[in-house]
Amino acid sequence: MNIKRPQTMEEYIELVDQAVFETADLRASIEYDSEFMEGVAGFVTELENELNILLKSLKDESYAFSKEDLPFMSLVNSVSDMLLPFKHLLRQINNTHTLGLETGQEKT
Repeated sequence: MNIKRPQTMEEYIELVDQAVFETADLRASIEYDSEFMEGVAGFVTELENELNILLKSLKDESYAFSKEDLPFMSLVNSVSDMLLPFKHLLRQINNTHTLGLETGQEKT
């Protein structure tokens, strides 16, 4: 599946903001039903920290795109979609990180 990447830094920041929100929501779910969400509890703090570092670098303009995956992707790839329902969003953020912003000039 080809996921459309953001066209501007503002759109990219919005995606990361959304991921931060989703992660906070996931933490709330864990606190509500810790038994069901047991498989997620171990990495939520690390995911939150990594997303906040990314968001801070985007906002203070110290961010740099890279060909390397973002540090949280190994965590994301190790968890099922059922336990991490916004995995597609994290993949979209990572795709933008590794491929850059969508310019409209890419071949489809």
